[in-house]
Amino acid sequence: MQVLYIHPENPQPRLIEQAADLLRKDQLIIYPTDTSYAFGCRLGAKDALEKLKQIRELDDKHQFTLLCRDLSEIANYATVDNVQFKQLKAHTPAPITFILNATKDVPKKLAHAKKKTIGIRVPSNPIAQALLEAMDEPILTSSLILPNRDEILDDPFEIEDLLGNQIDGLINAGVKTTKLTTIVDMTSGQPEVIRQGAADVESLLL
Repeated sequence: MQVLYIHPENPQPRLIEQAADLLRKDQLIIYPTDTSYAFGCRLGAKDALEKLKQIRELDDKHQFTLLCRDLSEIANYATVDNVQFKQLKAHTPAPITFILNATKDVPKKLAHAKKKTIGIRVPSNPIAQALLEAMDEPILTSSLILPNRDEILDDPFEIEDLLGNQIDGLINAGVKTTKLTTIVDMTSGQPEVIRQGAADVESLLL
């Protein structure tokens, strides 16, 4: 496993490129987002996805999330009408996962088995944004919650001890205060808050 020590506010471009290279090789990494550390891999990286599902013991009902650089990427992976686009624009970047209907470009294994939905998020974290910029494509993301644990791991040294032999790369940006992502279902006419987290979305519901 490769460990990259990256500054949380001013990510070093050389190290970001090394992390992006791991993702391009369809490797599974752990990296910081605006709410917590998370698993990440390329869309379509089958081996990395299977490894992630095994580590977290996930089934086909799990709702995966795509981290996108900005809204211009969203239309490739989710169907969004004009009203929804304006709502998204007013609430990104932010620690909010929007549940949207997936397009055919999203592999079947990633969309919700029954609902055919996908989570979309635009992060504000400097490392996540730099990584997305370097990749020029979304990152498939899943929370760093392990089986039989309720809390998200926040210490990269503990992460290394627990998962060092199961992942390919770790971005160590120091201990991170974890927050829950707010989850909003946008698949019906009215946005519905599935989980209230760090972001206030009251204006979205008006």
